[in-house]
Amino acid sequence: MVNGSRSSAADLRPAWVGWFFPPLGDLLFVALLILLTCTALSVRLLGDAGIGWHIRTGQLILARHAVPRVDPFSASMNGHAWFAWEWLYDVVVGWLDGIAGLNGVVVFSALVIAAVFSLTFRLLVRRGTNVLLALILVLLAASASMIHFLARPHVVSWLFAVAWYWVLDSSEKGLTTEGHRRWFLWLLPLSMVVWVNVHGGFLLGFVLLGIYWVGAAWQGLKLKGDRFEDVLEKIRAGRRVRALTWVGTLSVAATLVNPYGFRLHVHIYRYLSNRFLMDHIDEFQSPNFHYVAQKCFAGLLLLTLVTLGARQRNGVKVSASEGLVLLFAVYSGLYASRNIPVSSLLLILVIGPWLSDALAKLGESRLTAVRTCSAAATQFAQRMKAMELSLRGHLWAIAAIVFTCWTAAHGGSLGAGRVMDAHFNPKRFPAAAVDYFEKQNLQGPIVSPDSWGGYLIYRLYPKDKVVVDDRHDFYGEDFLKSYLKMIHLEPGWEEFLQQHAAGCVLVPKDSALANMLLESSSWRAIYRDDVALLFVPISN
Repeated sequence: MVNGSRSSAADLRPAWVGWFFPPLGDLLFVALLILLTCTALSVRLLGDAGIGWHIRTGQLILARHAVPRVDPFSASMNGHAWFAWEWLYDVVVGWLDGIAGLNGVVVFSALVIAAVFSLTFRLLVRRGTNVLLALILVLLAASASMIHFLARPHVVSWLFAVAWYWVLDSSEKGLTTEGHRRWFLWLLPLSMVVWVNVHGGFLLGFVLLGIYWVGAAWQGLKLKGDRFEDVLEKIRAGRRVRALTWVGTLSVAATLVNPYGFRLHVHIYRYLSNRFLMDHIDEFQSPNFHYVAQKCFAGLLLLTLVTLGARQRNGVKVSASEGLVLLFAVYSGLYASRNIPVSSLLLILVIGPWLSDALAKLGESRLTAVRTCSAAATQFAQRMKAMELSLRGHLWAIAAIVFTCWTAAHGGSLGAGRVMDAHFNPKRFPAAAVDYFEKQNLQGPIVSPDSWGGYLIYRLYPKDKVVVDDRHDFYGEDFLKSYLKMIHLEPGWEEFLQQHAAGCVLVPKDSALANMLLESSSWRAIYRDDVALLFVPISN
């Protein structure tokens, strides 16, 4: 009678309540969006200079109505073939920078990041994860991903990865109707047309697709078919294998819908299979667990082990696809720090429902206190889940989107105050030195660290060009070996400067190269501040 009364009370609740009060997932979305756009975190999103050349590439495409085939930014590789393989993202951020400046770029990136984690939270709850536990897991994954909270196209890949996992996992577990299951699967090839033109992370889609194909095939092979139920399950597994095969084939075909055709695939293969590049590019290095974000990822790994142990103890089997997703997430996250965000998201999506089940099992404990507390927590979690899923209004999320977009379009100002001020951090990038370079009307090309190249392209293109930037796949192994010889002051380090006829050298103040140039008879420092030193040849 008590439960029935509660249900009736819920039914008698005014309809507007469900639309006005935001679900917890929307509050998470709003909080992330506001934090990433209206606080110092907006500057953190611009912590990678590469967004600079992405913006200029997009604006070049919009001006010429064509995707570039040769490089327009580099003095050292001018005219060489270049794959602008993230051109669709570049167009978006180039357009946004044109109408709202860097505030517009930051708002777009923040919207994507907020959508990723709020969607992940929603999926966890729908799959039976305790609401509070789902919130903790999402916040832990967001903390682990913080090192890659950057205005770069990889954040869009996070969104695609979560969406693909959702479609494939829901299809396998039968969380949708048969008709919807098929319809959802056919969305994957369509989405691949966008993904392949946004970011190279589209390869992750095929990893997930392969995992669930193997899971379906294994499900069919392990069934002996002695029982009628097994025969039906074997037939369903066979249908799923065929459906995934067709989806995979169409998705492969969809990747050819890009400006470069199959040549893009060859380029990506050569890039990712180059051991020198993989061993020397920072984002492909294994994570350093002395930092906070990496420690959060380590915590997720330990939590995964504990959850697997609890599941094994309770006698619940792990499906082939779930096990493969976990193995891939763990391996990829440990292999390269750039993979930590996707690895964290996949880990919590798999273990969230398991961990909730394990906590619910505490209700069977022989200890009365533990059993009582577990029962109370379970009832509270069920009420929270029912409330979360019943609140369908998204007015607050829509209002937050409108607010941030409107504010960005008006220069970051709200009335007399300024609530948005997205900019490149002058303590991290040589903003004052570039101001001096422009004021003195100095001539390039400019040699700088590759991590500053994108910023210089954003500030100086098309008047001046850089010698190197962070498009490592474009410059290639031989060029980067010569560049690293200069950076590390190895024998023959001056050859790089001579070979590329550098008009200026702009380097960090405390770098070894700066100290060497200060002692050199060929170069003269004409500007210095707390961030950078600017050198010109003595002959000038």
